[in-house]
Amino acid sequence: MTQVHVVTSANRHLYGDILESYHRIRHDVFVKERGWKAIERTDGRDIDAYDHDNTVHLIAIEGDRVVGGERLTPTTSPHMLNEVFPALAAIKGVPIGDSIWEGSRYFVVRERRVGRTDCMLLAALQEFALDEGITHYSIVIETWWLPRLHEAGFVVRPLGLPTLIENQWALAAAIDVGASNLEQARALGGITGSVLVRRGPQIPLVRQVEHAT
Repeated sequence: MTQVHVVTSANRHLYGDILESYHRIRHDVFVKERGWKAIERTDGRDIDAYDHDNTVHLIAIEGDRVVGGERLTPTTSPHMLNEVFPALAAIKGVPIGDSIWEGSRYFVVRERRVGRTDCMLLAALQEFALDEGITHYSIVIETWWLPRLHEAGFVVRPLGLPTLIENQWALAAAIDVGASNLEQARALGGITGSVLVRRGPQIPLVRQVEHAT
């Protein structure tokens, strides 16, 4: 069964092999498959300045295998939209605030791209945000993502005009967080109940929420 684990600086010691696999699969997906040569590394691991202590990783795990993931970064910390792609938010500006987080490096492994894994990760984004008091995500996405996000119930508001990046049309946008968005993402994947797993010590992010360890 696939579950989405919340991995932070507080509990990452419990995920040594999983995190190693996660960073290697990210490299495979974004460098080898999608051709993002700017992030290529000789050690075959996608790790950059935005994988820091304030970053949260939502990692979809099936058994002991990583099948998907997403990187989440508070916008009050260094993040890509503000430092690398601010021109993409030229109309509305880069949203920054305690309750606004950036989502990046979303992926599902090739053999799980048709099915529930994608829906679980989308539901996990909304569930995590609702748990933690996050009200919006900022993202940079290819425009082909828009119909999929709409299907999952996400309200997406562009921050600027589409721009050609790595031979793909991309745009910066803000995603609203809400209970109805979570319910539609769950319904799309036939998901009932929580998709998140929280192991070990937890840290307060936006607001502190009690969880069993």
